Amino acid sequence: MSADWRLRRLEVLDNEQLQAMLTAEPRKAAQALVIAAGQGVVDAQALLGQILLDGCGIERDTALAVKWFAIAAHRGHPMAHNMLGRCHEHGWGCEANVERAAGHYLKAAQAGLDWGLYNLANLLGTGRGVGLDHARAFACYLQAATMGHAKSMNLVGRYLEQGLVVGADLPKPKVWYMRSAQAGDFRGQFSHAAILAEEGDVDTALIWLHRALEGGNSNFLRSSVAVLEQARQPAIRAMATLYAQRLQALEQ
Repeated sequence: MSADWRLRRLEVLDNEQLQAMLTAEPRKAAQALVIAAGQGVVDAQALLGQILLDGCGIERDTALAVKWFAIAAHRGHPMAHNMLGRCHEHGWGCEANVERAAGHYLKAAQAGLDWGLYNLANLLGTGRGVGLDHARAFACYLQAATMGHAKSMNLVGRYLEQGLVVGADLPKPKVWYMRSAQAGDFRGQFSHAAILAEEGDVDTALIWLHRALEGGNSNFLRSSVAVLEQARQPAIRAMATLYAQRLQALEQ
């Protein structure tokens, strides 16, 4: 039985099947998701919101994406709450309202969603939409990190490195940076490379800097150039030129 037919019959596909379907035949997958979402499949409703937000296999419509996220969130879907929070935080398809974003992140976090924990921690750590609370932010990052969330691993390392939290039983920052790097987060890869360079392992640091370069976004590359330019090691300083070139290519 084909994947789209199973969706029509309200049989929920696992994430791997859905992603394969969206990659191979995005328009066909989008059509199936529209049918399934209309028939009440909550996972399809949340995923329909995502493809509407991204314009994957369907015309991009951020306002409609918000509506589908809201429908799925009302039914308790954790990722729909998280994505509704993202929409409210950034003003995608709705008026930006960071307080509302915080409320949805909280519900996603309470459901144990790693991305909900991460996004809530970001607000707690900056005092946006909620009171500034580093202890709570760290607890959320740590919970997500122990679930395998790569970006949270990097931020656990940063909190420990900056001394914002104290815990004798916690692994050292370098351990979290390494875990984040190995899990594929480009910021974690950069942090891991910085530790390696400080310890004198420049060759391995360069490998991780190249990996971070491949996955980094414009904001990351822009801030990294200034850091690399100040490095003590000539080979590390030379990476600043590659980061600047990559940034220029992304912004053209």
